[in-house]
Amino acid sequence: MSMDTFDPNQAENLPEIEKQIAVRCVEHAQTYWNLLERIKGSKLRLTKYDDEIMAEFEAILPDVFGNDQAVRVINEDDMKSAQGKTKWREFIAKYEKKVADFNFGTLIRTNASDEYTQTNTIFLTRFQFYVFEIARCRRGMNDWVHEQALKAKEGK
Repeated sequence: MSMDTFDPNQAENLPEIEKQIAVRCVEHAQTYWNLLERIKGSKLRLTKYDDEIMAEFEAILPDVFGNDQAVRVINEDDMKSAQGKTKWREFIAKYEKKVADFNFGTLIRTNASDEYTQTNTIFLTRFQFYVFEIARCRRGMNDWVHEQALKAKEGK
């Protein structure tokens, strides 16, 4: 079958592929968490486009960017609404050629004040992960992870 005739809406979900995707998502989450434990989030740069991404975030989604609570606690319903999808598609498209794996699926904590758990995790694109996590790191919302890891290490 050529790609010209491929209809993703008719594609079969293959369990093996879904498992591989899930494993990659969990590995990415674990790697990111380990990074936050080692380095204060406010000191991290996640991409070479962090400044540009934040400027676009403010321009395209000012209601979210300007609201610390909306950055700390992701509203998945707003992101998946018709208006939200349109804004995110516009935002993501600008980085298609710049950010590697921009549209790969990944996991993010819905609430930056808590760890990755089954109830505090959603699936979104890698680019959306970068948007929220760059904003969270810059605002010091992830610094607690490093501080908690240091205390645990000192307590051993």
